[in-house]
Amino acid sequence: MSNREIIDLAQKHLMRNVGRYDLAFVRGRGLKLWDADGREYLDFLGGIAVCALGHAPEAMTRALSGQADRLIHVSNYFYNEPMVRLAARLAESSGLERVFFGNSGAEANEAALKLARKYSFDRYGPGRHGFVTALGSFHGRTLGTISATGQDKVKVGFEPLVPGFVHVPFGDFEALAGAVTPGTCAVMLEPIQGEGGVVMPPPDYLPRVARLCEERDVLLILDEVQTGLGRTGRPFAFQHYDFKPHILTLAKALGGGVPSGAMLAREEVAAHFTPGSHSTTVGGAPLVMSAGLVMVETILQPEFLEAVERVGRYFKDGLERLAGERPAQVREARGQGLILGLELNIPAGPVVEAMHGRGFIINAAAPRVLRFVPPLIVTEAEIDILLPALSEVLAAFPPAP
Repeated sequence: MSNREIIDLAQKHLMRNVGRYDLAFVRGRGLKLWDADGREYLDFLGGIAVCALGHAPEAMTRALSGQADRLIHVSNYFYNEPMVRLAARLAESSGLERVFFGNSGAEANEAALKLARKYSFDRYGPGRHGFVTALGSFHGRTLGTISATGQDKVKVGFEPLVPGFVHVPFGDFEALAGAVTPGTCAVMLEPIQGEGGVVMPPPDYLPRVARLCEERDVLLILDEVQTGLGRTGRPFAFQHYDFKPHILTLAKALGGGVPSGAMLAREEVAAHFTPGSHSTTVGGAPLVMSAGLVMVETILQPEFLEAVERVGRYFKDGLERLAGERPAQVREARGQGLILGLELNIPAGPVVEAMHGRGFIINAAAPRVLRFVPPLIVTEAEIDILLPALSEVLAAFPPAP
């Protein structure tokens, strides 16, 4: 089928809950994608930080093929080897002893919200069930996670929302501390707000929040769905600091494109999930876990993480130079590792489409912010192809009035 034929069939039958571009991809390898008409693109979006090892990584395709030939799924009434091996690896690398596997970041975050309430209920009884989260945050699309999300645009038409959520400005410790009350069971934050526009907190913000939570026996949930597993140059973004959350959520890179999510928790917190308190049907299935093992074992190698830090600095330096060259169009570059943003003085949407026309896949994480979350295998040479093209595209847009 051609691009047009695929798009026409989609418009006839798919729900229109996603605004899609007129592109249909049929093949990928490394950082390259090909659409149904045979045109080649360099992918600096990586399935929104999902394809951390690029498209069709050989080790992952071998693992999936081999596991599919042995055992695809077995009920969660039973154990399977890939699941327990992956759980052990995640626990070892994070310092959080227990793991629950689901199918997505939203499911991982739902599990985290439930675990926090169960922990608080068991220790303090009813009434201590509130959450403090951040304005600009994004935690998923379920009813619970849009309630946690600090963006009104995802909530319109779905009211009444799940009660108990208070939102404060991201990075404002005093506002957060003031919002934590005797009725609060947990604080839920992203280390870097991805969907919010690649927003970084002040350097001391997360450690101060962690200390506050320890002092008040309030759980700290870190949503590392986007930042986890090497994206910032560390196994987990919280490891840039000297603290450990009570609960951590993962997805995206965990499956490398195979639907997967995980919630990790400290032993004393996880103990409050007892048999029957929470579950999922296909989370932890051996097929998905075999892909996760490849992703985790590859990404957590020290030399791999060192390369992410090195290339991330190179990319950010290039974006900062671009901001200096195009001050009329660009306000600033920001981010860490290979989650980077370029805040513009002009709308980002037309820039994204113009870059598609040049053969590059990027996206807008906010109305005026370009987001770059390429596969973690991106090279300096590929970045050197992107940046001049982006500079030329930006130059074609007049400065904002």
